[in-house]
Amino acid sequence: MASYIGRRKFLATLLGGAAAWPLAARAQQAPRVPRIGYLSPTSFDAARQHNLDAFRIGLRELGYVEDRNIALEIRWAEERYDRLPALAADLIQLRVDVIVTGGEAAIRATQQATKTVPVVMTVVEDPVASGIIASLGRPGGNVTGMSLMSPDLIQKEVELLKVVVPTMSRVGLLWNPLSAGNKPQVQNAEIAAQILGIEFRAYEARDSREIESAFDAVVRESTGALLVLGDAILITQRKKIAELAVRNHLPTISIRKEYAMGGGLMSYGPNPADMFRRAATFVHKILKGAKPADLPVEQPTRFGLVINLKTAKALGLTVPDALLARADEVIE
Repeated sequence: MASYIGRRKFLATLLGGAAAWPLAARAQQAPRVPRIGYLSPTSFDAARQHNLDAFRIGLRELGYVEDRNIALEIRWAEERYDRLPALAADLIQLRVDVIVTGGEAAIRATQQATKTVPVVMTVVEDPVASGIIASLGRPGGNVTGMSLMSPDLIQKEVELLKVVVPTMSRVGLLWNPLSAGNKPQVQNAEIAAQILGIEFRAYEARDSREIESAFDAVVRESTGALLVLGDAILITQRKKIAELAVRNHLPTISIRKEYAMGGGLMSYGPNPADMFRRAATFVHKILKGAKPADLPVEQPTRFGLVINLKTAKALGLTVPDALLARADEVIE
């Protein structure tokens, strides 16, 4: 009898173990899917969708398929910088493997939320001058990615305005003082104006109301043309800025293509969508074990000039044929 009971226990153990084999096999076939946080300081619109789509394209080029072998957690701050810390903390609580974000405010909020989760930055103007990273070659900490600026970009924009408005004797710059990354560009713009023998004025604008006040000052001081920095809030207000510029017969230029597309006279700078596509390469390297501190920050090497001829006509300007021939895109 004891022998019979023993055989039954043996068979039950054997069969029970056999039933567990398929479960174990399935568990081995389903490794953890990496989770990528995507934090934007802006609202969802066509331009932001374009950047997000570009990032997804970059991931697919590297073999990542969303909801199959990678997951995205997307958060929009709706131009409310005060929401960024909570959104960054939410992504950390979700145990994301890396966070992709753009703009100084979003990057700083993420840095405050974590010192360990890797962060891939995009469209930030000068991360070294802003204190986000130690250097381009050895960023240190948990942040790497791409810088929006190159050393001569602001000077090139002033030169382009001078080509379109040869009589320009004073250039202004519209910037958001809430973004510390804009401060070095104010200095760069002033230096560029000095090199070209042009007077310089800086105008602060933190919101829609201050944009209108800034334009009142621009008109009052007879400023001949205006640089618009690539701050998230200013880009979100691009149509309002373009309308005020046309109303006051003021030629403008911005680093961001969306500005010219929204009615500004010109834009000159790197393509943000291309930078988001390249961000996928940093994500791939980090998921393979690379440390952000050891991944050099990239600077843009390709720049695009967009000219809005419709706006030029509204301003009563004639854009030289030679400049039109150099343009990557002409809006008519």
